[in-house]
Amino acid sequence: MKKLINDCIDYIIRHLDENITAKDIANEFNYSEFYFNRVFKSETGESLYAFIKRLKMEQSAIDIKIKNNKSITDIGLDYGYSSSNYSSAFRKHHDVSPAKFRKSANKISVLNPFAPNKLDSFESFDHYASKIQIRILEDITVIYEKTIGNYYELKEKWFRFMETYKEFIKTNTLMIERFYDDPLVSSSNCCICDLCMTVNKDCQLENITAIKGGKFAVYRFEGKIEDIFCAVQGVFSIWLPQSKYEMTEKYGLNIYHNIDNANSEVVMDLCIPIK
Repeated sequence: MKKLINDCIDYIIRHLDENITAKDIANEFNYSEFYFNRVFKSETGESLYAFIKRLKMEQSAIDIKIKNNKSITDIGLDYGYSSSNYSSAFRKHHDVSPAKFRKSANKISVLNPFAPNKLDSFESFDHYASKIQIRILEDITVIYEKTIGNYYELKEKWFRFMETYKEFIKTNTLMIERFYDDPLVSSSNCCICDLCMTVNKDCQLENITAIKGGKFAVYRFEGKIEDIFCAVQGVFSIWLPQSKYEMTEKYGLNIYHNIDNANSEVVMDLCIPIK
């Protein structure tokens, strides 16, 4: 059942900019709408309808933040809303109008939710641009677990994930986060993140998937775990909106090359799928 719900969430995310309904999704997985909605709510705590609506509001807010050259009306249309309906739905969900949200998103500093009372200041566009490389990445085969919850809980979830699959950890194994949300935008207890571990293609576990390769903007981060938030926010808030690139998927990747738990330091690549 867990795999079914994971597949369902992946399907919703891929088709979020289409006019999909709970009935469409139930039909896609060959279940009655009533039964599938009951199972989905039991597993996630949200009905299919509420889940789809929330993701549309949160993903469209991310688009408003990173797509400076696209009008709010067009972004609303991308998610199936008319201009007036989108503004009303956005305000109801985020407690602010889309226009005011866009204005507030253009900041050069932000409070770090993972370090109370810590104000993080972003670097300049040129700083991020000087450290970003455009690369072609191959498909990556991984064991994965989809999590829905608070980003604060990821550390403990990582420990459990690595303990569960410790027999698959080799010297060249990479740990990867596939994240779909912005902690400054999404509901704090509803963030979606896939915990992933690279594995051979012939692995026979059920929860195997391939992270699609392609063209990525890659930013190397080396430093304290608590500073990852600022680095990621800076790339998305400063570099991406001013660059010539657009995201092609609704997720980013944190690929960890070294994790020093004793000193709370990491070496990782933030990878953004682009065109």
